[in-house]
Amino acid sequence: MTNEIANIKSAFLAPEDYTTNLIAELKSVGPVFDRLVTSTIKNQTPAWCHNIWQDPKIFTFESIGDAAKILRGMGRNWSLYPYKEFRRAKLIEEKLPHISYKPFKFGSPLPKAPLGSWTLLDKNTILASAECSSPFPNGEITFDEDKTGPPNRAYLKLWEAFTHIQNFPKKGQRVLDAGASPGGWTWVLQNLGAEVLAVDRAVLDPSISRLSGIEFKKGDALSFTPEDLGEFDWIFSDVICYPDKLLEWLTPWLESGASKNFICTLKFQGSSHYSSIDKFRALPNSQLLHLSVNKHELTWIKQNKES
Repeated sequence: MTNEIANIKSAFLAPEDYTTNLIAELKSVGPVFDRLVTSTIKNQTPAWCHNIWQDPKIFTFESIGDAAKILRGMGRNWSLYPYKEFRRAKLIEEKLPHISYKPFKFGSPLPKAPLGSWTLLDKNTILASAECSSPFPNGEITFDEDKTGPPNRAYLKLWEAFTHIQNFPKKGQRVLDAGASPGGWTWVLQNLGAEVLAVDRAVLDPSISRLSGIEFKKGDALSFTPEDLGEFDWIFSDVICYPDKLLEWLTPWLESGASKNFICTLKFQGSSHYSSIDKFRALPNSQLLHLSVNKHELTWIKQNKES
């Protein structure tokens, strides 16, 4: 076992195609196993990451049974991250307690049982962590989708964001959906019982606009100010714009206190606007996530849990 591997203190699973983004965020980078990036430093929360392996352990073993015994000795529930020796890893997985991964129903409580993660580095070496940041396999949520209500699949971003934070608008709260058309996020918010002001240059899908509790205002969402629209319990944005432009629009809302809760998508073209990530991260009570359904984008969340 090399010193580099022996000194691993944490490991981070990058989203598909964004391993280089994750590496750039980390303060210290150890061996990299495809999407799994290790570090000699603990307590990092990078944005380009689906699952954090806390205090991972390295084990060597001889037989399939020995490997399964080692994992069972660390914990009951395990999720395999396939890296090498795929057939051998599957044989080990078959000897572990079976977990039925049913699609997750939105609004359900998070799984309570800890879910560890493991992988084979070679034929006789396991890297495993019994304590991971996500209760979902490899940090990815597969929802029981609604095929009839929402006009597009963008609603899954909001479902996933709410599932992560276990907080969402309450019935009767006033919320702003900036850049709402065709209405996927508005559909989610209306279903939660919120009073929605949806703003966009394009109109909402007719199936959304006829729902109760929705007011539509036509125009450029990023041209409206707190003075124009008033106060909201939550502000949401999935607007297609550069992150710096989004932050410029958000600043008056943040400074005026016209809303305490925000969920916004930061959309990137190339890497030229990555500097804005630190600006959003620096805002109080903020977190940045790469959701399972995000592509070349991050989700910024700022919340007041008392609201």
